[in-house]
Amino acid sequence: VTYDGLTLEPQNLVNLPMTSIDGETLPEVRVAAIVASEFAPVWVVNQKESGYVGIVDYSQEGAPLVANIATAKFLHDGGWDHTKRYFMTAANASDKIVIVDVLNQTLEALIDVGSVPHPGRGANWLDPVYGWVNATPHIGSSFISVYGADPVNNPDHAWKVVRQIDLPAAGSLFIKTHPNSSWVLVDMTLSSTNDKQICAIAKSTGAVDRCFDVATAGKAVHMEFNKDGSEVWISDWAGEGGGQVILDGTTLNVIERITLPAT
Repeated sequence: VTYDGLTLEPQNLVNLPMTSIDGETLPEVRVAAIVASEFAPVWVVNQKESGYVGIVDYSQEGAPLVANIATAKFLHDGGWDHTKRYFMTAANASDKIVIVDVLNQTLEALIDVGSVPHPGRGANWLDPVYGWVNATPHIGSSFISVYGADPVNNPDHAWKVVRQIDLPAAGSLFIKTHPNSSWVLVDMTLSSTNDKQICAIAKSTGAVDRCFDVATAGKAVHMEFNKDGSEVWISDWAGEGGGQVILDGTTLNVIERITLPAT
């Protein structure tokens, strides 16, 4: 459904194909990630159960689905590479990261990673050896898969896993960084050993520098840097006593804890 951005009045309803990439008829097709291109009037739409990545052109009357790209199952979270040309998303039932060239509206690559990848919007940074990379943690594997993401300047490493960074356990949900930060942060939200900690990967070494407890009431999850990267906000996910923990973006020391009301 497309809505008017100012009035929120519904404008168009576009039915999704109910057939999977394997040709089976599906009882439902949930829309997972929806991301907007910064260079073209299109939305990229993950169709979870079917394994298709759709391109919606909202400059056309009716905002039609102008392309439906067969990838892998089941599509979940996703985001952009550093150039905003490539959409990078998890096919978490296939243990793959899907790369879609939104400019050409084609499947660029399928990358084999660990068990049940879950990158959220993902994280891009400059690796000292491999140039621009992107990465995903996993719900079912105790490591981060880092893959090359610069086919222009580092074609030999593009769309290949270049680093596997071990974590204390499986069960990570999100990975985040900021251009002004030296760190790539990953949570351990579904860990069976310690769900209150965050692990910090040093961009300079491509290795885990430290893992440390952040949450006190519940699970640590959902890291988000502020605009200039000087702070990172992390959710202490709990029904009672939960809230936000604010860390210094450089030292990773706690600046403030904000307890939110339970109701």
